[in-house]
Amino acid sequence: MKLLAIDAVTEACSVALYHDGALLSRERLVQQQHTEFLLPLVAELLSEGGMAVNQLDAIVFDRGPGSFTGLRVCSGVAQGLALGADLPVIPVSSLATLAQGAYRLDQAEYVLACIDARQHEVYWAAYALSEGLMTPIIGEAVSLPQAVRLDAAHPWRGVGSGIQRYAAELAGAAAVSFATSAEVRFPMAQDMLPFAIRAWTDNTCLDASRALPVYLRDNVATPPGK
Repeated sequence: MKLLAIDAVTEACSVALYHDGALLSRERLVQQQHTEFLLPLVAELLSEGGMAVNQLDAIVFDRGPGSFTGLRVCSGVAQGLALGADLPVIPVSSLATLAQGAYRLDQAEYVLACIDARQHEVYWAAYALSEGLMTPIIGEAVSLPQAVRLDAAHPWRGVGSGIQRYAAELAGAAAVSFATSAEVRFPMAQDMLPFAIRAWTDNTCLDASRALPVYLRDNVATPPGK
């Protein structure tokens, strides 16, 4: 199984290459320069792995939620690579990716994944570990931080840019205490791979034409004059 994963929907840009159990990855914090860095990172990683795009089995991409520009870049690059090499795509949630990273780094089993959505809102979802994969127990939503609700019976770990920015509002609204990492966490391509491996095994890959972003918020652009 040979998979290339790409992520560019937040301030971080990352790629990962999986080849029959071996993993290579690259990450950079690039702010608004995703178009400048993503394809060079892909080329660098494929070169290191001694592989061409047409030797892959599928392209894995972060389908969001996240920034409007980042989502378009990530899905566009995934679709272009997949169409050019006649490969299927595997979309993975940015929030699930964040949660899987908390399991990899912290061994967390209950995770509140939360990304700053601007406009004093957050993209968020809650996950519990099941057979090595983070499984949603509260589905993806965009809301005010004060609207987040969690089950106080679980030991939660909070990850993502929304946690650091709205820590007080989230802790008060959710009515639970949750541990957080000292640094801001972003979705990383390597944490998409466990979901992608499951999708490949279950034969749930998609045609490249369906490499579409998920915005959650309807008003993804600001009308002129506002």
